[in-house]
Amino acid sequence: MSESESQNLSVKLFAKHRHAKETSTLFGAIQQIDQASYSAFDGDSERSWYRMRRRGQWTWQGVDPVEMEAIFARIAHSDNSRSVDSLLDTVEGYRSGNWNYEWTAVGMQHQKRAQALADKGEHQAASQQWLQACTYFGIAAYPHLKGDTLALQSETLAYKAFEHAMDKLPFTVKTVETTLDGKSLKGYLYLPRTDATLPVVILSGSLDSLQTDLWRVFVDYFAPADIAVLTLDMPSVGHSSHWHLNEDTSRLHRAMLDKLAEVPWVDHHRVGTMGIRFGANPAVRLAFLEPHRVKASAALGGIVHSLLTNAQMMKKMPPMYLDTLGSRLGRHIPIDTLRTRLQAWSLKNQGLLTGRRTDVPILALSLKDDPVCPESDNKLIATYSRGGKAVILPNTPLHDGYHRALCETVSWFANIL
Repeated sequence: MSESESQNLSVKLFAKHRHAKETSTLFGAIQQIDQASYSAFDGDSERSWYRMRRRGQWTWQGVDPVEMEAIFARIAHSDNSRSVDSLLDTVEGYRSGNWNYEWTAVGMQHQKRAQALADKGEHQAASQQWLQACTYFGIAAYPHLKGDTLALQSETLAYKAFEHAMDKLPFTVKTVETTLDGKSLKGYLYLPRTDATLPVVILSGSLDSLQTDLWRVFVDYFAPADIAVLTLDMPSVGHSSHWHLNEDTSRLHRAMLDKLAEVPWVDHHRVGTMGIRFGANPAVRLAFLEPHRVKASAALGGIVHSLLTNAQMMKKMPPMYLDTLGSRLGRHIPIDTLRTRLQAWSLKNQGLLTGRRTDVPILALSLKDDPVCPESDNKLIATYSRGGKAVILPNTPLHDGYHRALCETVSWFANIL
């Protein structure tokens, strides 16, 4: 795709959406909750924002902190109308100050640089700019709610940018597809090399992220350990948008586990599962349901029990998080009903973290004072895994916490796989 074609695609995608429905109004948690009754996961300073601004995570993904703060400033200082006056990132329509508009605009700048570098034959530098563009487009679509037309357009741009990067990267990325319920399920297989069959880890992130957000986990951590990674979107997100989330959180992962037996570059007898936040739920679940096919598992800040069953923790959920959960179920649900439904997703309530131990060793890891994954959940996972291990790492500085967590996790897989 040439630069002019890329620009034409963006114009075509967004031209009809100047008056698109604003994200915070789609599922309505902000109208159902008393703003004073919750404390956002990232602190009181976030009360004036609908979205949780994940500075540490996005900086780690490669977002320029200066560029990020400039985007936040443009959103905060916009004079355009908002759907909720007290929330800065609720500017209506695709125009200046709108969350999607501002992040997409910077993504376009990286896309333009990528094309210019590619035209000069500087393909590796171009791939990095394409990955940057993909990251910004992904954040533009965050938190990826159903019915968010602007988010859907940004996701399209993110996947296009990622596909451009795939052709120019110094390692191999393959698309792996299978079918489930008659629909296509797609993941990306990252390979450090293709001259041998390698152990592979099936990796998923949180409910409000795309699998393309996870490329750095492979590049910086798994590739040096000579371990392949297969990323997979959670149900109702990205390439997995055909399926709603239910208590069988691992059914997409199980379908991909079946498919791995046909993939020539990986050893399907040496498969691990790994999940971040809600992605840890299916990763741990498979360790119990498929103990003969999963050899090791890891949960990073996993949502497996407490947040899904503890009324006090639920009350602290920000509206954005409640909307995301409702979106994954595929319908508008009153908050009280949603909180009741969440209990079915607890792996303890499902009888997995309460009965017979799995033979699969599971690493349960989180940062100190994690508001989503308490230490008790880590201990619960480790208790019901033979060879299981619970680890709490310091949470400051945050960037170092992410790094140490991933180093520990890759070492875990390298030793077992």
